Amino acid sequence: MIITCWGSRGSVPVSGREYLRYGGDTTCLEIRTKDDDILIVDAGTGIRKLGNKLLRENRQNYHIIFTHAHWDHILGFPFFKPIYVNGTSLDLHGCRFAQSSVKDIFSKSMTPPYFPVNFGDLKADISYHGACNGCFEISSIQVTPILLNHPNQGIGYKFVEGGKSFVFLTDNELFYKHPGGLDFGDYVEFSANTDLLIHDSEYTEEEYKMTKGWGHTVYKDALRLALDANVKQFGLFHHNQDRSDVALDEIVEDCHGIIEGQNATLQCFAVYAGMEITL
Repeated sequence: MIITCWGSRGSVPVSGREYLRYGGDTTCLEIRTKDDDILIVDAGTGIRKLGNKLLRENRQNYHIIFTHAHWDHILGFPFFKPIYVNGTSLDLHGCRFAQSSVKDIFSKSMTPPYFPVNFGDLKADISYHGACNGCFEISSIQVTPILLNHPNQGIGYKFVEGGKSFVFLTDNELFYKHPGGLDFGDYVEFSANTDLLIHDSEYTEEEYKMTKGWGHTVYKDALRLALDANVKQFGLFHHNQDRSDVALDEIVEDCHGIIEGQNATLQCFAVYAGMEITL
């Protein structure tokens, strides 16, 4: 599978010289299967550029899997141009949590006075699927959900294809128990020996003194998860809206020092918009 990041920023999109290398768009990942089928994870603002690319490629069939319905993970959906094109087929997978349906999550973002185009006017053929309980398959990829520690709840996922595995746990506060969330050991077990783990790493220890309970993790705790789970590659994700490129470089450097201090072989990096990883 080929994983491409179209947005790794958390909470709100940002712009400016200080964000050029890691990008300012919010959460969106693209997964291409070995058969070149397309899975999209979350519809943050990064999905806008992805949609433009897919139109250029004349691709019309997609699956979108979403983790939860907070704004930064669905904000880009109304700007995903393929939904306005006849012939587009879209399967939406997710868990409704506090909403009445999966459809409700997206349609409410496109109602007056918040958006000028009504959800009912979309041209795409959209189907809705649950993704709350048990494994399911999309093309050649097996998908396994896990509950996250996050306000209003959320879902993380493990993607497995051809013996390679990718775990995506965004918006997950590892050491604060939210309703429906799990214990640290459960995430270690879920991530054990995976080829790639991408995990929420939004805060420094100093920032967390004020933000505890907001649903996000100190980067050192996320690194601890990666080390305890013996993953091969670890990507820091959901970068704070105020975190500059220079500050992110310092966090990555600190992580490398911790890894070296434990004589571990973990590859660690901060995920950036445009980054492509092949498993």
